Amino acid sequence: MESEQSHDEGQIGHFKYSKRVVLTTILGRPDGGLGLIGRRVIVGGWVKSSREFRKLEPKVQAANAGPMPPKDISCVEVLQTRLPFFRSIIKAFGGDQRVKDKLDTIALPHKPPQPSISILQISDGSCVASLMVLVDSALAPPSQVMPTGVCILAEGILQKPLLQDKATIEFKAEEIIHIGMVDQDRYPLSKKRLPLENLRDYAHFRPRTTTVASVMRIRNALTQATHNFFQENGFLYVQVPIITTTNCEGSTENIFQVTTLLDNHKQIKKDDQIPDDDFDGVKLGIIKDSIQEKSKKIEELKRTDSNKEALAAAIHDLKKTTELASQLEAKQKRKSGRKSIETNDFKFSEDFFSCKTYLTGSGRMHLESYALALGNVYSFGPRFHANRSYSKKLLAEMWLAELEMAFSEMQDSMECAIDFLKFICKWILDNCVDDLKFISKRIDKLVVDHLQLIVTGPFEKVSYTEAVKVLKQVTEKKFETKVEWGVSLNEEHEGYLAEEIYKKPLIIYNHPKELKPFNVRLNDDGKTVDSFDIIVPKVGTLIKGSQSEERLNMLTTRIKEMGLEKKQYEWYLDLHKHGNVKCCGFSFMFDPLVLYATGINDARDAVPFPRSFGKANN
Repeated sequence: MESEQSHDEGQIGHFKYSKRVVLTTILGRPDGGLGLIGRRVIVGGWVKSSREFRKLEPKVQAANAGPMPPKDISCVEVLQTRLPFFRSIIKAFGGDQRVKDKLDTIALPHKPPQPSISILQISDGSCVASLMVLVDSALAPPSQVMPTGVCILAEGILQKPLLQDKATIEFKAEEIIHIGMVDQDRYPLSKKRLPLENLRDYAHFRPRTTTVASVMRIRNALTQATHNFFQENGFLYVQVPIITTTNCEGSTENIFQVTTLLDNHKQIKKDDQIPDDDFDGVKLGIIKDSIQEKSKKIEELKRTDSNKEALAAAIHDLKKTTELASQLEAKQKRKSGRKSIETNDFKFSEDFFSCKTYLTGSGRMHLESYALALGNVYSFGPRFHANRSYSKKLLAEMWLAELEMAFSEMQDSMECAIDFLKFICKWILDNCVDDLKFISKRIDKLVVDHLQLIVTGPFEKVSYTEAVKVLKQVTEKKFETKVEWGVSLNEEHEGYLAEEIYKKPLIIYNHPKELKPFNVRLNDDGKTVDSFDIIVPKVGTLIKGSQSEERLNMLTTRIKEMGLEKKQYEWYLDLHKHGNVKCCGFSFMFDPLVLYATGINDARDAVPFPRSFGKANN
């Protein structure tokens, strides 16, 4: 029985499509990998840190010791030739020139590089922990394997640590299969603990950092939990289009239009172009030159060992200057009176799709058509909003999970949303223990408490009208945007309600009809609609839900009230003419929950390749 148990504890799984052993299968074991000691494996990863241990030189027999020093050199002089450290001490205390001259005339034999062991901490991204790897200089020179970022693939033996270290197991390399070297002067991660904002310009390298790797593993777990919840509760996964002819949210200001006509459009004549005129005493051309200089300065600071404060100040200065340039460019266009390229100038019959098309901002209308045939459906993918803001919570490209349920009403959707949030937060607590420990230590020590707040705590429910009333009674804080009924509550208002007043997850329902899309069901008061937002402390709105308007006459009226193009929604109106039923659902904003679950403050650091106003790197 004991032999069977020890055999089971010694099992190790290779990655199915490689001979390499994934590090989490070693380091993620309850015993820290001790049960695998003596196993021969192949491991691979990137060097996180390193140090060098020099071996002691073996004693040399007198017969092979080489030429003896001249007889007239004292023992102290011999000691100086053998131990440079003592030589330096004697020189510092004024060793005489005669001794120095004698030492300089001694012809010592050439000494080969002293043997050493490179002690590497490598990570393959599968877990927070890193594996200690020992590489003898006879296998690979320290200069090749020690720099941060070097990729190494090696075969060897798992063993107990030979040196005193916190590690429970180490890997002794016996064969180096591959070394992927780095240019230390150009590799951005050569310096330790770069701020997250500095890593945004290197989105292709930043997942190699421990922090970003943990965030991505938690993001992956949230993705898995999202699909698991819906699949386990009878929802069918439906892919909605990314390119659509329907403006799903009704607003024409926040959508990306898709066209191939720009390249064929008439170019503006050179004599119509406006020079860099002086607006408000500031020359736009000078500011643009300044932006280039400031950018160069930041790159220089990144390459040197400058202090973090100087680099942060330079980045902040560049951001302010860039914002000023954008404002002046907009002002220049307005004052110049130059005719801009309008979409009305295009002949969309000649476009790729022969009509106006957009990047979808929401897939719920398309999902509704499938809910009216399949019952309960959901989708999960990118949505696009062209908001010109520098919000830290919202990006131009965001991931949303959306669902629609036929034969259901708003209260049903609200209960589903609460169950969903509780499920995925508990999933993170149960399946991301090591990453949460790291984040609690490095980023936010209360991150586990935040997740527990959703899992175990009640949700407060207040109407929009009541929320406005409560905010108006606040005297200890002055809001930047005045609170009035009919005005959308912004991040500042929502944050204050959830964090200061109710101090728990909050559901605000029955919003003014002007604040929601045309297809949200109108309430009996004629002023509000069947909608709800779920707001949590720290990140604000996570879920926007509603019941769809099933009455055809009401839909037609709302389209007219909002000045929308009826032709664009004919297919949607058609649904409500044939076999219509009550339907409800919600949109779950995935990226803000990643912020909530990781303690990160900016969505640009929680997304693999962020697209935000003014920036789309990589």
